[in-house]
Amino acid sequence: MTSFVERYGLWSDDQLAQACELVRRIDAGGIDVVRFAWPDQHGLLRGKTLVASEARAALWDGVNLTSTLLAKDTSHKTVFPVFERGGGFAIEGFQGGADFTVVADPATFKVLPWSPRTGWVLCDAYMSDGKPCPYATRQILQRAVGQLGELGLDFIAGLEVEFHVFKLEDERMALADSGQPGEPPRVSLLSHGHQYLTELRYDRVEAVMELIRSNLIALELPLRSLEVEYGPSQFELTFGPTAGVLPADTMVVLRSAIKQICQRAGYHATFMCRPRIPNVMSSGWHLHQSLRRRSDGINAFMPDVAGQDLSAIGMHYLGGLKEHACGAAALASPTINGYRRYRPFSLAPDRAIWARDNRGAMLRVLGGVGQNATRIENRVGEPTANPYLYLASQLYAGLDGMRCRTDPGPSADAPYETPAENLPRSLGDALECLRRDEMLNEQIGKTFVDYLCQMKEAEIARFNLEVSEWEHREYFDMF
Repeated sequence: MTSFVERYGLWSDDQLAQACELVRRIDAGGIDVVRFAWPDQHGLLRGKTLVASEARAALWDGVNLTSTLLAKDTSHKTVFPVFERGGGFAIEGFQGGADFTVVADPATFKVLPWSPRTGWVLCDAYMSDGKPCPYATRQILQRAVGQLGELGLDFIAGLEVEFHVFKLEDERMALADSGQPGEPPRVSLLSHGHQYLTELRYDRVEAVMELIRSNLIALELPLRSLEVEYGPSQFELTFGPTAGVLPADTMVVLRSAIKQICQRAGYHATFMCRPRIPNVMSSGWHLHQSLRRRSDGINAFMPDVAGQDLSAIGMHYLGGLKEHACGAAALASPTINGYRRYRPFSLAPDRAIWARDNRGAMLRVLGGVGQNATRIENRVGEPTANPYLYLASQLYAGLDGMRCRTDPGPSADAPYETPAENLPRSLGDALECLRRDEMLNEQIGKTFVDYLCQMKEAEIARFNLEVSEWEHREYFDMF
């Protein structure tokens, strides 16, 4: 009998060779368990841990997961009627909490440095008939990368990620603290903040920085720099450029790794955009992107003539990013909290514009003639974004700009004064923009867009039922 992978031809020749090498490593000992990790609709890792002897077979046959995982919002509540006809989804195959299958990508295998003798592998999701799961976000990005490859180009991206790390004071694990979600932990600061890039601030948090650095390097992630950011207990990491789907894989791995590493050492790490702490500064995820010609390995954004900001391809790609900025906003900033970041003169963009080396613009253009690092930095994202959807939205928008030869217009040298289309000011507004963007619906898939919007609208509905501290303070005594 053939395996699930063999039956449906799910691996390339390279992946097949990598899987055989992985089996040899398992057979040689040294690995007790393997975590089969799958990035869900939110970009969170879910999956199962198998003992080594079972993991060997699961490489070929996949691991079954319940389809209700695809129905959960950020509180892990199931927001689709999974026991109704069709399971509440727009396609068959998910009714009654039926299974889907995740299959390992052998190229992603790692041994976790903080969990001795534990292997880890990233998976792709498939239906029982071997077809890609329509709600699997990694495959959405794979399709976009494939379209670009047909043009003889590779997608290159570097990550600039901000986040917070706190000292963990109380994990809040009393019986009354459980729920969906449970009570968040009590924490204290590691730095007071507002001494941006000062060496003394860095030295005071060197222990946690070294903890993060050593583990990320052991994971072979392309870490470039570690910084103390402006806000209290706020940090930033930057990563060197990688190609294709790998930048998104890197983001998924590093978020999960940092949270696990910090938890084990008595810290709490969060990628939430704007935590509720005094004097907080919002965290962003700035995405540096370019295209590389496969024919000669040259940066396709690099201009040939002095005075040009980008090549013709680069300008059209930039025009596509600007044209679809509002439609893509919900994929770059998918939480209610993320929209608290967009404030005038805050270094977070508030309108769809571009400028040369200006951090107030949504799209910052860097480089020039002879500079192989020429690129576009999109500053719109928050660090909670599903990396596969964020990067796919960039690629599809850029490709559309290239096809339509979209003109991005002139550089906006006064980014908070230049008349331009305003970015959405709330998650609800962003979802409406996504629903109206015909190109993104066509490329990502209307079925997926409707599914994602329904899930995020359920989160908004839960939020609107809560009474905030602001409301209580504003009205309780006044009226």
